[in-house]
Amino acid sequence: MRFKSGWLVLVFLLTTPLLAQDTSRSAPTTVTVPLALDQGRIVIDVDLPLPDDSTQRVRGWVDNGNPNLTMTQRIANLLGVKAVCTGQDCTAKPNPPAAALEVLIGGLKVSLPSTGDTKILATPSLAPGMSAEINLPSTALRNYDVLINFPDHEFTIALPGRLKFNGVKSKALIAGDGLIRIPSRIENKNYDLSLDLASSVNFVSAELFDKLSNAHPNWPHMTGAVGPFNTGELASEPDWKLMRVDRLQYGPLFLTDVAVTPFPANPTPVLEQRESAAAAGLLSSEALINYRVGLDYTHSAVYFDIGRTARFPDFDVVGLILRPGVETGFTVVGIADLDGQPSVDGVRVGDQLVAVNDVPVADSTIGQVWSLLQGTPGQERKLTLARSGKQFSVVARAKHFLGDTGNDSVRKKPEYR
Repeated sequence: MRFKSGWLVLVFLLTTPLLAQDTSRSAPTTVTVPLALDQGRIVIDVDLPLPDDSTQRVRGWVDNGNPNLTMTQRIANLLGVKAVCTGQDCTAKPNPPAAALEVLIGGLKVSLPSTGDTKILATPSLAPGMSAEINLPSTALRNYDVLINFPDHEFTIALPGRLKFNGVKSKALIAGDGLIRIPSRIENKNYDLSLDLASSVNFVSAELFDKLSNAHPNWPHMTGAVGPFNTGELASEPDWKLMRVDRLQYGPLFLTDVAVTPFPANPTPVLEQRESAAAAGLLSSEALINYRVGLDYTHSAVYFDIGRTARFPDFDVVGLILRPGVETGFTVVGIADLDGQPSVDGVRVGDQLVAVNDVPVADSTIGQVWSLLQGTPGQERKLTLARSGKQFSVVARAKHFLGDTGNDSVRKKPEYR
């Protein structure tokens, strides 16, 4: 009996480290996964734990500028979330405590907020022309350390205190719902500008836009949301006024040639919520595309680590303004002017974009389409369009829209406070 007991103790001692190692592998505290930038929106793979103990991989939107959990009806069905609908608007019934929702990112369990305010959409994705079916809202992200690495296209999420942040540190004003504002200065006046990396559009209040525009008529201006500002979510995008701000201070950063547009008069409910939280405005991924941005919610801080200094050609594009269909396809809803003339000949509002350089776009995201429409100014793009049931082709050239204010040298070499 002693002999057998001794062997049992020995086996236990030998296997315990292995068991501990296996447990640590199955429950990571920090994970890094690839991210895709879809029109500036951060999209990653997430795994849904299903009621039958299996998982299903879907596309998730890292949505730090929105506190509300949002999912498509398909995802709600997979997760067993019950909805209450009034007409086309659906919200989820609150989960009982035992049925709290979570997703897996690279094996790390990430808890989602209560479904009491969850929006359930009948559409195939969360926004026109994108692939994500569920978001990771600020109310979920605020319980973790987060690093968004734009230059290397990586997303890192960790349990609080497990992530080492690099770069310059900025104090942040973080609300209870996880929305972030950064103390900023424009024209020697203090403003709080939100940090909304879930968007590709930099917004300011209409009052601030008009004030800056009237004071600096020489700053580059244009009409029409081309390039990164064309999300296709609002019908007013062809009429948006765009302007480059010569210089602004965002926490410790001094940014130059920042493109902005006023908050629209009739925003979507989500954009309206972002506007009310932002007040003076918000900066998006478009303004911070060269940085690794660390979100330290626990200590109310944001870190900015410069990853590259080359100028990102944000508005060197073909001058179409597009609207994605609910299911598929893209409609031309506007053509941007350049020097008082339409920037694309032979295209009309209402035409359907079929292909770019013979690459079909019907099932593409809007970000994928704009990657085809970008180019060095003067480069040709063959556009295949349909009008009244007939297809035709035109040759369009990429243009340099919203020219710079003259601070290229400053922009290439970032400054810190």
